Amino acid sequence: MLLIFLLAPYVIAPFYRVINPVSTLMLWRYMTGQRVERSWVPLSQISPAVPRAVIAAEDGRFCFHRGIDTAELKEAMADAQAGEAARGASTITQQTAKNLFLWGGRSYVRKALEIPLALWLERVLGKQRILEIYLNIAEWGPNGEFGVEAGARRAFGIGAAGVTAPQAALLASVLPNPVRRSAKTPGPGLRRIAGIHLRRMGAANIDVCLRAR
Repeated sequence: MLLIFLLAPYVIAPFYRVINPVSTLMLWRYMTGQRVERSWVPLSQISPAVPRAVIAAEDGRFCFHRGIDTAELKEAMADAQAGEAARGASTITQQTAKNLFLWGGRSYVRKALEIPLALWLERVLGKQRILEIYLNIAEWGPNGEFGVEAGARRAFGIGAAGVTAPQAALLASVLPNPVRRSAKTPGPGLRRIAGIHLRRMGAANIDVCLRAR
């Protein structure tokens, strides 16, 4: 039974090239009768500002690693060994693997499962599909809003296609904690973070893996 549990994601993942998945959190909310709002939007129909903002905010080397950012991981491990506060080193691919197949919260067991899954997703899905899935399963609001379409409608009253660069930066700033952060009513701190993301979005190599969209 344990072997089936461990191998199932590797069998299922290739089907996500053509099947639009839901996250484990979405499944849990469905099963427990909680609200879920999600409308799948293809990457080609999402404002280009959104993936640029999310890459800038979450994983600046997304287009260049193979699922794991080893440089960022080494820095995080060095900080931990030095007794400094733990910081995230998860790539967008790792977060996608976690959202699709694993659970939230900090756990060495989950991380051990997440890393090989991320490498597998890169191999069988590719960058554009991984980003498309992530943008459509990420939690973007405090009341069951999943995916950028639901997040944009909640925050700005518009669909994902119409999101501007400043709005995209605000949406990306919400991702670490969509329950406590709001792109609809951002405070000074969130606006400052969004400003940082907005400046990073101008990097020439931020979307090199998406230019064939």
